[in-house]
Amino acid sequence: MPGHCFGHLSLKNMETVYLNGEFIDAADAKVSVFDRGFLFGDSVYEVIPFYQGRGFRLDEHLHRLAYSLRAIQINLEEDWSALLHELVRRNGGGNVSVYLQITRGAAEYRNHNYDDSMSPTVFACCRAIRDIYQDGADAVQGITAMVTADLRWHRCDIKSTGLLPNILVLQQARQMGVDEALMIRDGFLTEGASCNLFVVDKGVIYTPKRSSEILGGTTRQLILELAAESGIPTQEVDIDYDRLVDADEVWISSSTRGVVPVLKIDDRAIADGRKGPLWARMFELFTHYQQQLMKG
Repeated sequence: MPGHCFGHLSLKNMETVYLNGEFIDAADAKVSVFDRGFLFGDSVYEVIPFYQGRGFRLDEHLHRLAYSLRAIQINLEEDWSALLHELVRRNGGGNVSVYLQITRGAAEYRNHNYDDSMSPTVFACCRAIRDIYQDGADAVQGITAMVTADLRWHRCDIKSTGLLPNILVLQQARQMGVDEALMIRDGFLTEGASCNLFVVDKGVIYTPKRSSEILGGTTRQLILELAAESGIPTQEVDIDYDRLVDADEVWISSSTRGVVPVLKIDDRAIADGRKGPLWARMFELFTHYQQQLMKG
């Protein structure tokens, strides 16, 4: 919903949003109180970084968006790439993340049932971001994390706006004085509040297996692709708590943060508590990939 993004907008240079076919001022964007995204979280979303006006892994984000729309049976055909590029252009180009949300639409009154007569609500806005790859590896600060129970529903593969469990565990992490919450279910790690998880042991990169219990991150997939191209072994496996805290390195990944080292979990240092050599290599591979994209 619009409120999700307005708190991060700089109205000085990020004032244009997209809502249901129109590019308008953020202050003028309104949706019905009967919109199902507002009432039920009946909606999906994507967050896509753009560097110098170019979408980063845009096709992969739009492929996942199509998957989420199919999964909740919203039928909508749009030229998403053209729409998002135009929104970025109207907000000055540069380095921004675009938040795109599609709800099932609004009915005349609150009702759990729905039919195909409703018109989906489409909203998108921009937020300025840093070009983390231009800043370089030395500028990346490692983070701290805690492990907590994964209380989310069992269709985490759908990128839905039903994020209350994520919000609560991330707030729990903040109250504990750490940066990220890593979630565990049935004895195995799943992912972070808004990121995927990797551990490194003896030169091998491990990440939880794809399933309905985790979101298939576009940056997660890029890590696996870059590792394969560079001859770095990877495995998708179940990861328990001991394997996590005893790892040589631990990383998280997301579209806007890239790949970030985790230096401490539950007050326990990971290895020597410093950024690891394989993370540095992966950041180098990310930087090269992003710079080639900018030239393309």
